[in-house]
Amino acid sequence: QLQACGGGLVQPGGSVRLSCAVSGFTGDDYAIGWFHQAPGKEREGVSCISSSGGSSIYVDSVKGRFTISRDNAKNTVYLQMNSLKSEDTAVYYCALGPEPSVRDYEFDYWGQGTLVTVSS
Repeated sequence: QLQACGGGLVQPGGSVRLSCAVSGFTGDDYAIGWFHQAPGKEREGVSCISSSGGSSIYVDSVKGRFTISRDNAKNTVYLQMNSLKSEDTAVYYCALGPEPSVRDYEFDYWGQGTLVTVSS
């Protein structure tokens, strides 16, 4: 089970940190990805982190603004989102898969999503 939380209303230029709590999986040998889906648009990859946390992927639109991290002792992955823009408004989902990727079809387990709204 994956539980995403931390979304909310934030002003442009502001920050928010999303959390993805993972439960029910043995060990921590899995990658966690973050995806978002804006209204009327398809789901897109945002970032992903490897099982050890030593490798991460960011799509171009968030590079330099978002940071993904994980705490395996807490079975939790974080997405720190800074310098937020209106176009970041979306439902954000975390997902679990075997290898780091931003392709949603490579992920088998999905959380329920948390809404981030960037607006003044």
